[in-house]
Amino acid sequence: MAENKITQKEINNIVWKACDSLRPVMGSGQYKDYVLTLLFVKYLSDVWKDKVEQYRLKYPDNEEMVKRQLQRERFILPEESNFDFLYQQRNEANIGEIIDIGLTALEDANRAKLAMVFRSISFNSETVFGQTKQRNAILKNLLVDFAGLDLQPSHLEGNDIIGDSYEYLISLFAGEAGKKAGEFYTPGEVSTLLAKLVDPQPSNRICDPTCGSGSLLIKVANEIDGKNYSLYGQENNGSTWALCRMNMFLHEQDSATIEWGDTINNPKLLEKDQLMKFNIVVANPPFSLDKWGADTAVADQFNRFHRGTPPKSKGDYAFISHMIETTYEDVGKVGVIVPHGVLFRSSSEGQIRKKLIDENLLEAVIGLPANLFFGTGIPAAILIFNRAKGDNKDVLFIDASKLGETVLRDKDIQHIVTTFKAFKAATPLATEKGAIVEDKYAYRATINDIIENDYNLNIPRYVDTFVEEAEVDIKATQATIVELKKQLTEVETQMENYLKELNLI
Repeated sequence: MAENKITQKEINNIVWKACDSLRPVMGSGQYKDYVLTLLFVKYLSDVWKDKVEQYRLKYPDNEEMVKRQLQRERFILPEESNFDFLYQQRNEANIGEIIDIGLTALEDANRAKLAMVFRSISFNSETVFGQTKQRNAILKNLLVDFAGLDLQPSHLEGNDIIGDSYEYLISLFAGEAGKKAGEFYTPGEVSTLLAKLVDPQPSNRICDPTCGSGSLLIKVANEIDGKNYSLYGQENNGSTWALCRMNMFLHEQDSATIEWGDTINNPKLLEKDQLMKFNIVVANPPFSLDKWGADTAVADQFNRFHRGTPPKSKGDYAFISHMIETTYEDVGKVGVIVPHGVLFRSSSEGQIRKKLIDENLLEAVIGLPANLFFGTGIPAAILIFNRAKGDNKDVLFIDASKLGETVLRDKDIQHIVTTFKAFKAATPLATEKGAIVEDKYAYRATINDIIENDYNLNIPRYVDTFVEEAEVDIKATQATIVELKKQLTEVETQMENYLKELNLI
């Protein structure tokens, strides 16, 4: 019966409660890796259980055929990796070691998909979990909590529940992690907005060179009906890369290629020793990254920084340059989240910005509300670059900073996307001066506007958000002041009389 199906909310609550076992001994930056790994193992185990039941119904009294069919599944589950086996061992003195052995066996049985995914964590770590007695107690509680989850697909409310629950938990961990959350998570509403702005199409190659846990890539993929696309990503942090790999599998994005390494200094997404090209490249790179690799940028073998080398202490344009150079020259699009300094800083950044604009690559600048990103109140902007602008040299500026508060609502996202689509559909301006698209919100700038502003893209230079104060009626204000003074005098006189009656003065 449908009413008995497990809901995403039930899964969320159980897993979030399981975190209580880990909170006393480690921060969310650590325990997210263990909780999400165990959730992944529980899901694979329950899928396996579902398949075993189905094949036994299909091939009664033929265990050999059941085993043969199971070997063709998405994932092979060795006995020692099965959650039920781990749960049965929960009272063992070496339970941490038993879990680690199970994870290694799971990797080995699925090397094409899971190689190295579990190597950055250990459930047997004394440094992480404490000494044996404490470690065993924590892991037993964790296994008991997860045993209450039933993730068999036949018992779930829908196919997307596990993937969506995984995403939900990552967002909760990001909320706890504060400033470091930006390393692995882009807020869902920002990912949705960016995905809609780049407008992916069937057969597209899509890449996120700083993919974190993969939420932005998945959001872009969700904009396309069906599965006719290919996803690529690279992530520098090992544990975050592992989360991304698991996230892809839980969203049934098994064919996604996610590489581990430093995108700027060691790009892994290559074809014939050249940078792989994509239809769409999206990213939320680390803001103003220090020591990003400027010393070796001049000799970059892929010539990504031919427009100029960004400053050593601010790697924003290093990521932008990489993203643009990895798009197809005739149709490629880039959507990137940046700090506002990218719009107006001078010196080498100003030179790079000028060249990008002169090449007619910049299509839109969209200012976002402050406080959208975990751990920082810094307002950010979205830049859209498009290699297919043709003769249209206009640039759209949107000041969405007053929309929402700490979240972009659905109507805010729709407002931005509708404005952007209308801009793309409209005829380019034939005048030197730009035009207001929506008062105090959007402006269609010509290249002449931008040149007049010395290639400064600071949004207030184009979108006038100044609100005039109401005129002050001097005569009326003066009359009010006189009346107030009169009333004050009367009150003071009355107060003096009261004090005299009481013999206090």
